[in-house]
Amino acid sequence: MSKEKAKKDILNRLKTIKGHIGGIEKMIEGDDKSCEDILIQIAAIRSSVHRVGLLILEKYADDCLIENCNGEISKEDLEKVLSTIVKFAK
Repeated sequence: MSKEKAKKDILNRLKTIKGHIGGIEKMIEGDDKSCEDILIQIAAIRSSVHRVGLLILEKYADDCLIENCNGEISKEDLEKVLSTIVKFAK
């Protein structure tokens, strides 16, 4: 995936998440939605945020390991990427 396409996809997903958050605010302000409905929307947002994180992590790994390595991957670069993956997974 090209950098511009990846960037556009991530921004579109973030805008969708922002819209979902606004919807939850309206649900809470309106007092007409059940807790179950609100929690379902929160779960959807959490899943969307996770997907955005995975896209960004994939791009980071690609940039750090593939594009910038010039054919060689240093131990430090690999450790940095692995550390970032572990932090994201927590």
